[in-house]
Amino acid sequence: MTISDYIEQDLESRIRSGNDLPERLTLGQIAEMYDVSLTPVRAALDGLLARKLLIKHGNGRLQIAAQRGKGAAKSKGRKKSPARPAPPVDWDATLGREVILLSLVDPDDPFVREEAMAEKHGIGRTLLRSVFQRLAGGGLLEHVPRRGWRVPSFQKDEMEAYLDIRETLEVKALDLGRAKLDAADLERMMEGNGPSAVRRGAIDNTLHSYFVRQSGNRYIAAFFDANGRYYNALFDYAALGAKVVTEMAEQHLDILEHAHAKRWAKARTALAHHIQSQRPVMEAMIATVRAAR
Repeated sequence: MTISDYIEQDLESRIRSGNDLPERLTLGQIAEMYDVSLTPVRAALDGLLARKLLIKHGNGRLQIAAQRGKGAAKSKGRKKSPARPAPPVDWDATLGREVILLSLVDPDDPFVREEAMAEKHGIGRTLLRSVFQRLAGGGLLEHVPRRGWRVPSFQKDEMEAYLDIRETLEVKALDLGRAKLDAADLERMMEGNGPSAVRRGAIDNTLHSYFVRQSGNRYIAAFFDANGRYYNALFDYAALGAKVVTEMAEQHLDILEHAHAKRWAKARTALAHHIQSQRPVMEAMIATVRAAR
């Protein structure tokens, strides 16, 4: 079961019982309730909308389908729903973080064996293999027949070269796609970098892929699809600290607010600064990881 499946099932139970829901059914409040980012909440809500347990009005407001035309349900005398069960382990994230750490410490043996890793985490090899296959698809592992799964070795000069090209291509993507940027999309991403998201440590980082997608340039998209997954995972891991999360959210808001106001020169400058600011964050994280080894 994925995190989004868990949220969808739990919300369905609460909708059907009419109990213990957020006061307002917004992405932000639901994400705060489950202490997650907006991404799994969106997937869960899509499922509930498709099954007509929720309805979405033209202004984006969500409503429980059973309440349509009846007004809001009264809260007086409601009973609390049973406590939520513990959420499922996100094995993709858990094992992905472990692989990232291995790539940074330059281990004597660059191969990860399925049997040892499965035993360490107390999971079956079938589950572990399916996760490793997804990580390999994202560039975090390479399967070598009869050897195991090879962890990529982090190279500082490769990261710096990637950031330079990333800056050039993302700024170009913003230039190409700015006429296609939707105000509602920008506002949604701004909400995902607001104070509530910062408190959860789960800010919305989708503006980068959004700019690339809106550019309509398949060559820019192909570069990031082929080269960006490993580095994106590294940058996401490096941004786990509260101070870094706050700084990243502020930089995201700076970019998004300029884009929303169509201040394109300032949006370009803010985007370039944000990309290059990941260089010292990565260097500090790597130094910490290697010092602890």
